Amino acid sequence: MVRRLPLVRTTRARVLLGALTLLAATIILSIVVDRALLLARLDERIDEELAQEVDEFERVALGADAGTGERQGADLREAFDSYFAQNVPGPHEVFLAMVGDDPYLRSASAPYAVEEVPGLLGRWSATTRPAYLDDVTPAGELRSLVVPVVSAEGVREGTFVAARFPSADRAEVDDTIRTTALVGLVAFLLASAAAWAIAGRVLAPLHHLATAATSIREDNLEHRIAVEGSGELADLTQSFNAMLDRVQGAFAAQRAFLDDAGHELRTPITVIRGHLELADHRAPLTESTRTIVFDELDRMARIVEDLLLIAKAERPDFIVPAPVDVSDLTREVLDKARSLGVRRWAIDVEAVVVADLDRDRITQAWMNLVRNATQHTRNDDRITVFSAVVADRLELGVQDTGEGVAPEDRERIFDRFSRGLSGRRTRSDGAGLGLAIADAIAAAHGGTVELRDTPGGGATFVVCLPASTVATPEPPIPEQREEDVPWPAS
Repeated sequence: MVRRLPLVRTTRARVLLGALTLLAATIILSIVVDRALLLARLDERIDEELAQEVDEFERVALGADAGTGERQGADLREAFDSYFAQNVPGPHEVFLAMVGDDPYLRSASAPYAVEEVPGLLGRWSATTRPAYLDDVTPAGELRSLVVPVVSAEGVREGTFVAARFPSADRAEVDDTIRTTALVGLVAFLLASAAAWAIAGRVLAPLHHLATAATSIREDNLEHRIAVEGSGELADLTQSFNAMLDRVQGAFAAQRAFLDDAGHELRTPITVIRGHLELADHRAPLTESTRTIVFDELDRMARIVEDLLLIAKAERPDFIVPAPVDVSDLTREVLDKARSLGVRRWAIDVEAVVVADLDRDRITQAWMNLVRNATQHTRNDDRITVFSAVVADRLELGVQDTGEGVAPEDRERIFDRFSRGLSGRRTRSDGAGLGLAIADAIAAAHGGTVELRDTPGGGATFVVCLPASTVATPEPPIPEQREEDVPWPAS
């Protein structure tokens, strides 16, 4: 297995290494391509200059047609003498005139005596038409343009050669490439330093995220990362801070939940323990003690069941929607509510529609609201059950004329184990989970539970569900009906 060097283990180093590798490859490729282009252009320029010298020789010295070498009149030696007297080759050029197969004149400033190179004269004199030739001499590579001189009768009389040693020109190209490479190296080093600094700045939020994640403990969830700029890293920072908010809220809720659950379960456990300690171990438990113990055990079982129900509310299979006749469900809830106490029970409005609901869960949530209303009303108070389609939602509610909810209790009554702190309370065997369960069931259906004031005093709790749960349009609302006779009869 290949092991990475410690230096390239960080994201910053890996990003920088990738970027610099690409930059180095680009610089090297550009240098190679530039050198190839410069050499190609140099070869073209040398060929053009050689062709220009030959053209001038043919036109001026021979009076010949350009490109043919056919002499029109002057003596060949006189033509060569005239041309060599008037034209001086460049520092890396050489002119050579041949009469027949023998050398006649060579430019005095030639870098090398090319006629002394073995076999070169024979090769040139054997050329029957203008041609570019490449040869190797002790002075280096030689590029030549060879033009045979032909008489009017078509007889070859001699040869004119314009040649150039390109090594010096190519050395200039290499100097240019070396300078370019040096500049590229300096640019690469400067870019590396700048890229290292920029990468550190760009990836700083990731470092802060790692630091924050490392510092997070159950007792330290306050740390947040400052959001700077915009873009993906800023979005990531915001998402991380939002996650910390959720984690902190979850930890706080968990601590509160455990504290409240421990408090609620401590009471029945204390009661059971106290009665069992007072009982005589030599005699069977009295009927009153057995009744108290079993009542408290039943209360603990209800608390545990309610807690499990709320925990299951987060699961996707918590509810199983099916078509439900809302009008029939409203009357069913009222029939079940009558057994909770002597009140003036009534149905205010029925929504005659079919909705996609989990009938058992919705009934449980609705009955929790009814039970809550029963605990905060007297025998002569009125409790109304209603259902209606209002605007874009289906409402299932309970309205009472009891003591209502104090303003300071409105924000907390839906919390687990919460009870109102003010006003008269009827003793309940519950643990303050009824409204929390109703709210969880409503949320599982995509809705909420709202608390509203009742005109004339009291409270109205409404399960508000999205209109998408309604499967059929709502027919005309039937006439309101009310049952004022208390039940059961006293």
